Amino acid sequence: MADKSCFVVMGFGIKTDLATGRKLNLDKSYEALIKPVIEAKGIRCLRADEIRHSGSINLQMFQQLLSADIVVADISTANVNAFYELGLRHALKPKTTIIISESQYGYPFDLNGINISSYTHLGENIDYFEVMRFQKLLGEMLDSILKDATPDSPVYTLITDLIPPMLNDQAANLVDRIGDVLTARTQAMEAEQDPDIQTLSLKIKQAEAFLKAKNFPEAKAAFANALRMLSEEDNPKLLANNAYLVQRLALSTYQAKQPDEISALKKALVLLKQIDLDHTNDTETVALAGAIEKHLYELGDGIDHLENAVLSFQRSYYLLHNRYHAINLAYLFHLRASTELDTTEEERIADRVWANRMRRDVLELCTADEAKLAEMEKQLTTSTGLASDDQHKMIAEQRFWINVNRAEACFGLGDTPGFQAAIANAILIPHEDWMMKSFTDQLEQLRKLVQ
Repeated sequence: MADKSCFVVMGFGIKTDLATGRKLNLDKSYEALIKPVIEAKGIRCLRADEIRHSGSINLQMFQQLLSADIVVADISTANVNAFYELGLRHALKPKTTIIISESQYGYPFDLNGINISSYTHLGENIDYFEVMRFQKLLGEMLDSILKDATPDSPVYTLITDLIPPMLNDQAANLVDRIGDVLTARTQAMEAEQDPDIQTLSLKIKQAEAFLKAKNFPEAKAAFANALRMLSEEDNPKLLANNAYLVQRLALSTYQAKQPDEISALKKALVLLKQIDLDHTNDTETVALAGAIEKHLYELGDGIDHLENAVLSFQRSYYLLHNRYHAINLAYLFHLRASTELDTTEEERIADRVWANRMRRDVLELCTADEAKLAEMEKQLTTSTGLASDDQHKMIAEQRFWINVNRAEACFGLGDTPGFQAAIANAILIPHEDWMMKSFTDQLEQLRKLVQ
């Protein structure tokens, strides 16, 4: 199969599944479940963000979609671009299209009769045994799909006498010439390793590396370059379809604090508004906006930011019932009770009551999340040490956050023994300095409120 090619249709980066509120790392899906299997079969594998180019990727993406021997389409998170590209493939090709998705994805009605193979994420990671299982499944599908003459496109399955569109000689020659030009260009770029002409995938990885290293100015520039790479024009629709990159750019922008902290926070908020902040159900976008509004209030930019922060975290909490949203909402309720936003004693009492209800909710969520982590750790232990370092690090980080969230909830509820026990547990877990500082900063503000 050395001369065969496979084009992978899917999103990239960390996407929110709006149906469940869960975050899925689609890069992990691609790098662990899909690409290694395809390349092990001797088939060239390409995703849109891996195309080397110096301009718009649309021409090259459509050329790949048309000419690839196989297309693997991951429709997790109901990515609109993936559905559009899958539709085009089904219209043009009777067969050699494989559809996959994450197991909790709720299929649209029109896809109920189509074979969709599923895989399972654990948080933002994938279990070792799940990787092995799905790689075997995908490998078997690749082995059979090129041999089986049965159409897998619903168009050609339902309309049995439909003839696939045929290009006339002139158009066919044009497609061949485009393919030859793109191949030659890619080979030339790879040979020259021109630093100014990189894949979108590489640019995003560089940006994420800067962000992880806390080099926020470089991360901001890199994410901005990645967005510009998708289009030469400032297109609002483009931003709406790439919420992940805009979220990361907004995060890097406010963390970079350039030219000053308040200006950076406001610029980050403007970016989020470009991806429909007022109406989106993407909890990542809403919660990030809440954190920005909270910081703007704390920096003295106006009490309206406190009310906006409360509204944002209320939205994110009801969209996704988790510890992070609940603990921040509890703190903001308590904070609002100390300001002129609460004009009566009844309002102040109500906010303090709601704050404590949220804290009790946090304690229940901590217990539930601990049980999930214990089960995940058990699965990793049974994998005879073959789980990745990233998975073990993720479990440690989540255990740290569970303990500091429990500590803050206990502190707000006046449970001193519970607070002390949770803090002691958190200290014993390996963590970065900024993680503890993030907790202690908010705890100090809460301490002033409850005195």
